[in-house]
Amino acid sequence: MEKKILKTFFDIEPDSAFQEGTAIRYWENDTLYTLIQVTHMPQEMLVELYQMSEHLKKEGDRYVATFYPSKNNTFLVTQDDIDFVVLKNEQNRAKAKRKIGRQLAKFHLRGRSLNAKITERNRMGQWKMLWEKRLEQMESMWRSIIQSQPEHPFTMLFAESFPYYMGLSENAIQYLVDTELDEEPTFADGGTICHERFTHESWSTPSQMRNPFDWVYDHCGRDIAEWIRDVYLRRSQTFEPEIHTFLNNYQKLSPLSPFSWRLIYARLLFPFHYYECIEEYFRTNQEEKQKHLEERLHFYIKYSQEYERFLNQFKTFTGVVKIPEIHWLNASWS
Repeated sequence: MEKKILKTFFDIEPDSAFQEGTAIRYWENDTLYTLIQVTHMPQEMLVELYQMSEHLKKEGDRYVATFYPSKNNTFLVTQDDIDFVVLKNEQNRAKAKRKIGRQLAKFHLRGRSLNAKITERNRMGQWKMLWEKRLEQMESMWRSIIQSQPEHPFTMLFAESFPYYMGLSENAIQYLVDTELDEEPTFADGGTICHERFTHESWSTPSQMRNPFDWVYDHCGRDIAEWIRDVYLRRSQTFEPEIHTFLNNYQKLSPLSPFSWRLIYARLLFPFHYYECIEEYFRTNQEEKQKHLEERLHFYIKYSQEYERFLNQFKTFTGVVKIPEIHWLNASWS
């Protein structure tokens, strides 16, 4: 069906294809195409993603995917009541250099000059509101499960662990509030193009495509914190060298202000990994995936004290002096 849509609406006849995650990507000569369903996405959001991708391409990003017009010169096409767009990436099958910190700094520097008004994908200055909303939703789910007297292993783990993570979340929100009161943002703290969740997999896929559908408009600290979190959770015993290299390469192009460092730390305090594990479990009906998420949740809970140690030592191993300490973390590890 996808090849038919590409041919009928876009006059694309791919010579090969490969699967990358849940997407199928198509090569035609040295150009990569991806067909994406967008039926339930607001048109305003699609316009913003288009504006961001065009901006990055104009600024010289070779790996960014842009929206490709149909034969009728429209970006949106409809087949069987399903809306589609096509992303195009002319990368000549090149491989990016692996200095991920430097790459991300360049990405943020380019995104910071975006002039388009971003509303639907804007997360700048909204962390407190979004975190409080997420905490309230999780607490409501937890109360419902407690009242039903959980017997399933996953729901029992959630029921037992949530009070701890609720406290951690409240600490993160308060730390964020204090940061916004105490620190003055610099020019480098302006909004830029970021990712919903930036991890080692974001740019290390075979295509290395930078996908507009992954993006939001936010503070650069979002991507930095989520990359650090991902490295720690994958390599909790050997994370320091990789994070050191990443931060050094990033700051050679774009030094981080005290405000940025505190936002990064606030975001690391907020346990997104725990929330996403719970939310993903209740969204899926696949037994194998649920089992995997149950194992992941058990891992997070078992090593929660190690994550506390990581947070407590963050100031030391990054060499950042101006990060206020969390007193209960110091008490736990003193």
